[in-house]
Amino acid sequence: MRVFLVVMDSVGIGGAPDAAAYFNGDLPDTGANTLGHIAQACATGLAEEGRSGPLCLPVLDGLGLGAAVKLASGLEAPGLGAVPAGRWGAANETSRGKDTPSGHWELAGLPVPWDWHYFPDALPAFPEEVVRICCELAGTEGILGNCHGSGTVMIDRFGAEHLRTGQPICYTSADSVFQIAAHEEVFGLERLYDLCKALAPHLHAMKVGRVIARPFVGTEGAFRRTGNRHDYAITPPAPLLTNWVQDAGRAVFGIGKIGDILSMQGIDEVRTGTDEMLMGHLGDLVDTAPEGSLTFANFVEFDSLWGHRRDVSGYARALEWFDAEIGRLIPRLRGGDLLCLTADHGNDPTWSGTDHTRERVPVLIHGAGCGALGQVAFADVAASIAAHLGVGAMGPGRSFL
Repeated sequence: MRVFLVVMDSVGIGGAPDAAAYFNGDLPDTGANTLGHIAQACATGLAEEGRSGPLCLPVLDGLGLGAAVKLASGLEAPGLGAVPAGRWGAANETSRGKDTPSGHWELAGLPVPWDWHYFPDALPAFPEEVVRICCELAGTEGILGNCHGSGTVMIDRFGAEHLRTGQPICYTSADSVFQIAAHEEVFGLERLYDLCKALAPHLHAMKVGRVIARPFVGTEGAFRRTGNRHDYAITPPAPLLTNWVQDAGRAVFGIGKIGDILSMQGIDEVRTGTDEMLMGHLGDLVDTAPEGSLTFANFVEFDSLWGHRRDVSGYARALEWFDAEIGRLIPRLRGGDLLCLTADHGNDPTWSGTDHTRERVPVLIHGAGCGALGQVAFADVAASIAAHLGVGAMGPGRSFL
């Protein structure tokens, strides 16, 4: 009996009741629907780059994805009309945010107990004291950026000046983050990590959720980010699902960003890499993880490569790839294993702006029979996993199994 909790980062299904309180620029997130709008775009021939035709997700849809979209938003997503053979539902978030830590903490049983600090979408974005501390730690006379922006845009805009001056590129977004981009070879990767690690406690004291190292390489006109991103996240203030399982003497494995997001709380081993590499790690653990263990995985590229860049075709390709890979893993699960597929927020690639969208998320379960779960809470996911593994739960959620 094992559990594999897999977060499809940003694969929202619309319908968040409080979406009107969240914005991309001046546009509220009301009506955003990551999965539904991708399906509509595919069905109407608007997502033909590198793929073609209606969105094809037979494995996820067979578990109940199309039914979950309809439950969450009322939308009948084109191509997603299978009769569910798994347990399925839609989850609502109570934490005030539409960011990665909020979603993951709450899925792990801990709604965020405070309001995150967000930097204003203004010039400059950061307080003078934060800039001063950053410069002292970096050993530079100033910083570049000091604004809201997309990471690829930031390095294209400021990369050449960064190489000339040595000043780090600092920027933020609608999330509670302070991001620092620097050239791996000129500024130095370890120097970037040291800077972020030293700065993080100052930002965490302000309730800024993460300081993120965003290394890049290349020359002017051909800069590209590398896979050496590292998040320095605020430590959760109470035990999480991972702690509950570990404290019960069970093994806990993290795949992808989980170690960063949860500040390694309750995690024995982390495996990282691209999403393709992460799928290999997940397959290895399906084959080898011990009885009673929890594997907690995050597949980030839906969000980082396609959602923020508003690339509908790319997002659809990633979903279809993921569906096929999960289809290959399911037959390798053991009797008694539970596979739970969910998400942490939305990032509708058809929406205005470049930021996340406030949405409900799917909950799809293989290994617990079939049938509707209805509308559940994010924290119910943790409670249900704890119940399946037979470990004590400490959060506010209730098991739906």
